[in-house]
Amino acid sequence: MQRQIITTGLLLLSLISPLKVLAKDYDNIYVFGDSFSDSGNVFNATNEIIPPSPTYYNGRFSNGPNWVDYLASDLGLTLNLKNNFAFGGATTGNENIGLATLPGLQQQINNFVAAETADPNALYIIWAGTNDYLSYFFDREPNPSNTVANLSTALTSLVADGARDIMVVNLPDLGKSPFANFTSQRSNLFSTLSSDHNSRLNTELEVLSQQLSPNINIIELNLNSLFNRIVTAPEKFGFTNVTNSCISKDLSVVPIDVPTQQVFCNPEEFLFWDEVHPTTSAHQIIGELAFSALKPVPVPEPSLELGMLGYSILGAVSLLKSKITN
Repeated sequence: MQRQIITTGLLLLSLISPLKVLAKDYDNIYVFGDSFSDSGNVFNATNEIIPPSPTYYNGRFSNGPNWVDYLASDLGLTLNLKNNFAFGGATTGNENIGLATLPGLQQQINNFVAAETADPNALYIIWAGTNDYLSYFFDREPNPSNTVANLSTALTSLVADGARDIMVVNLPDLGKSPFANFTSQRSNLFSTLSSDHNSRLNTELEVLSQQLSPNINIIELNLNSLFNRIVTAPEKFGFTNVTNSCISKDLSVVPIDVPTQQVFCNPEEFLFWDEVHPTTSAHQIIGELAFSALKPVPVPEPSLELGMLGYSILGAVSLLKSKITN
């Protein structure tokens, strides 16, 4: 309940930034991206080896359902796993830094477009980019310009195929993630990359919103703002640890998407499950934020027709905002 109240407040504080207001029902959800949204593709491709169970939950890179699971539930949909094309390790290009045989974002999109025409009544989700910057650990130079260009290509490919409602998720401050906060130099590097990425992505989505047909709805989910608020005031979200991971591994030895450790913590208190991925509690908050972006609740101005009920609603909203900001 506490997290539900908080995320409602986040909506009121404009942590979501839809480029076009959207409020509709969907037939399906189609998902493209990396391990943050993977609902079992890597798990199935590796004969249920990665991510290892029971440390990880049912093919998710977390200790429970991920944000797409929660969003589908909030929308009243049964999540069709065949519509989830996200693979752990995927970059925004064609590469996969986890297993070379698995697809990157461009291949995911190409496979979908080649197989079917997009359902105009479905919601399409793109969240990728983190692995482009994690390639730093493999002696590759991260390039936010190329990463955002790849995301733009993915989006326009979906639009050309018939997609109409597309959610694009920006990146949290990667410099505050456990894999980066070992040293200040590494933390600063990944914070700079995240900031550059998000700035370029926001500009690109604004441009596309102007260039594409008016019936194309692009929703930028501002995960970065949500993440920063959680890190700044974790107690408001039910967390006690937003710095360390609940489980851990040595990234210099073990590939990013092959975590192998036992659990010796209370995951409900942690923002991060491992050095990269959020706990299911954090995923739930992200899912609720996404749902709020798709189901905006307008607050009417006081009027004679509203009567006491209208003023009561506005008073409750004002009180909630005050509690969250104080």
